[in-house]
Amino acid sequence: MTKGVVGVLVCLTVLLQYRIWLSDDGVREAYRLRQAVAQQTSTNADLTRRNDQLAAEVADLKSGMTAIEERARSELGMIAGGESFYQVVPKVVVAAPADTASPSAAAPPSSVAPPASASPPAAGAPQVEPTIATRTAQR
Repeated sequence: MTKGVVGVLVCLTVLLQYRIWLSDDGVREAYRLRQAVAQQTSTNADLTRRNDQLAAEVADLKSGMTAIEERARSELGMIAGGESFYQVVPKVVVAAPADTASPSAAAPPSSVAPPASASPPAAGAPQVEPTIATRTAQR
């Protein structure tokens, strides 16, 4: 009789170990759930930081005109009365390839000489010349 009881207990132990280690509800599921919790915690931390930034921005917009003025300047391009806005806009000039350019089609010489350390641009490379755009606010 004792051999039969021991055999039954060994069988039960093997079945329980199988459920713990190899079934879908065992150790694998617990590991997957731990990873999901860690990922969700990271996502929550990111969203909490974003919410804190947005709350600070809302409080700043409600309390003063500085934030509103900054937004108007950066997003809408507005300027205050009596101010002048200067914007440097690059002007792109495409040079003709060296083998097809004729001497009569060459650009007129510039009155401003390039610096001695400047290397000539590669053939066909665009040349950038800055231009200045000005806008003045009036009341």
